Amino acid sequence: MKPSWSTMFCLLAIAVGVAFDKGGWQIPREWNPFAPLAIEDPVTPMTRWKLKRLAGDREACLAALETAPAISFTPLDDYTPTAGCPLTNVVRLSSTQVAFSSSFVASCPLALAWTMYEQHELQPLAERLLGSRVSSVQHYGSFACRNIYHRENARRSEHATASALDVAGFRFENGRAISVLDDWDDVGTQGEFLHQAKAGACHYFGTTLGPDYNAAHANHFHLGMRGVSFCR
Repeated sequence: MKPSWSTMFCLLAIAVGVAFDKGGWQIPREWNPFAPLAIEDPVTPMTRWKLKRLAGDREACLAALETAPAISFTPLDDYTPTAGCPLTNVVRLSSTQVAFSSSFVASCPLALAWTMYEQHELQPLAERLLGSRVSSVQHYGSFACRNIYHRENARRSEHATASALDVAGFRFENGRAISVLDDWDDVGTQGEFLHQAKAGACHYFGTTLGPDYNAAHANHFHLGMRGVSFCR
């Protein structure tokens, strides 16, 4: 199978990073595949690759999460809440710069991806388009020990490892509320906000799904870590 352009680009970037590293040259941290990831790093083609690599590096992932402003999370020991669905490298995320409808267990890379998405995409979009920051997020949870669409012979869902979050709506500091179910087809700013918010998520999450994907996602965005750039 021929590798994708994104894969070839990442391999090239890694090779360049090695060359710079061995030559003692300096490249921006956000472009250096070996530099630690920080919340304030601008998004580059290396960002998602770094996020994926942190799935196997608990300490580095937690260190990156600590760089987030106004975050409240609790690292959790590996455990098995439901038989057949062990959880590793997870945290309980209580709040970031937004409040959540409830705290939730998330893989550390998912929590990190959300926090970067929120800071670099979601809040600037809200201020630019609606003149108000997002104050809270309504979600349908992250962990569910099940196969995709609950099908018996399907592979495990990303939710089985707490590696995906289902986002249903947003509330803003000015009191405005926008929901995926009610406002996706809106022809004004509410619909535009949702479409741009989903498009922006594709830079941070491996899988981003919304109402245009299928009826099962009519009322939420699925933001997951699996895959490279599946955005529908």
